Amino acid sequence: MQALPFDNSYARLPAAFYTALDPTPVEEPGPIRVNRELAVELGLDPQWLASKEGTAVLAGNEIAEGSEPIATVYAGHQFGGYNPQLGDGRAVLLGEIVRSDGQRFDLQLKGSGPTPYSRGGDGRAPLGPVLREYIVGEAMHALGVPTTRSLAAVTTGELVVRDGYLPGAVLARVASSHIRIGTFEYFAARRDNESLATLSGHVIARHFPEAAQADNPILDMLESVIERQATLVAQWQLLGFIHGVMNTDNMLLCGETIDYGPCAFMDAFNPEQVYSSIDHQGRYAYRNQPGIAQWNLSRLAQAVLPLLHDDEEQAVALAQAAIDAYPAQFLDAHSAGIARKLGLSEITEDDTALVEDLFAALAEHKLDFTLAFRRLADLADDSAAGAGSVASLFEF
Repeated sequence: MQALPFDNSYARLPAAFYTALDPTPVEEPGPIRVNRELAVELGLDPQWLASKEGTAVLAGNEIAEGSEPIATVYAGHQFGGYNPQLGDGRAVLLGEIVRSDGQRFDLQLKGSGPTPYSRGGDGRAPLGPVLREYIVGEAMHALGVPTTRSLAAVTTGELVVRDGYLPGAVLARVASSHIRIGTFEYFAARRDNESLATLSGHVIARHFPEAAQADNPILDMLESVIERQATLVAQWQLLGFIHGVMNTDNMLLCGETIDYGPCAFMDAFNPEQVYSSIDHQGRYAYRNQPGIAQWNLSRLAQAVLPLLHDDEEQAVALAQAAIDAYPAQFLDAHSAGIARKLGLSEITEDDTALVEDLFAALAEHKLDFTLAFRRLADLADDSAAGAGSVASLFEF
């Protein structure tokens, strides 16, 4: 069995953070696709990954040398309600691949079988959602959006029972880490400040090493996470991307997009658009995504309050100031992106009304969000030639 460049720092944390277990083998693993570009970036051999031996590892039938499989525990607010224990219900973290430059990446198998956190589920994944996550995640990466990625997808030779019988698959997912806001919530709800401090130290060492030198490393970490999420959600808005399930267990501290379930890129522009079939109140509608992100970040700030300052009032003041900085950070990132989409060097105060009118027109006429900006680019290209009217550009 070929060794992979694993060094598993999360598996060295105390046992309260995870359950050690192997993936559940499948009947007949078969390769669907190996992401050759990502494999090379990680220093892995794409040919080996596509081989029978590599496919067995990616399906969970064999354990590569150096792997220490674990299922991580976390909690989370789901549609506003707190669930005290979630965790990897159908995923196993094989380990952390360390690239030649020292950067480490989680390699997780999704659809790898039941875990202690499955809550009665079978721990498996149908082929359709696996392919969807592979395609959408790689599209987001190509568009420059921080995201988890897919190293490979394999079939299992088994059927998964959902509304009917569906072919099963396993996704090999890569992330800078899978540490979530919900991971912090899990320990905060238990008043386990020792584990909170351990988790924070791990996050700082892995994602924000400069924070270790700050006067208040926890505050510096919190501010960095907030800034990353403000930028990330601004990128979503600029693409018309609707995540669908912005629960706190689906927000990563590293600032990458995770969980491509009921998500989509909006066609006809509608600020109230949702794609989750259970989001009857529109909590995670396009319009609400920036505010929901701030609400989720407030849950993180609340979780780390005991670490921010010994005095509770001062801790709350520090956390509130960090959260209050989010709207301006989001607006700066969003305005810069809108300026690029419109071919402007920046959005000035005089341009704000123009942008508002543009989005109002998109909504009123139900114009395709992506194609509308494409047509504006066509107008700029053809202006010297005296092409047709502006209105004609929006006749899809």
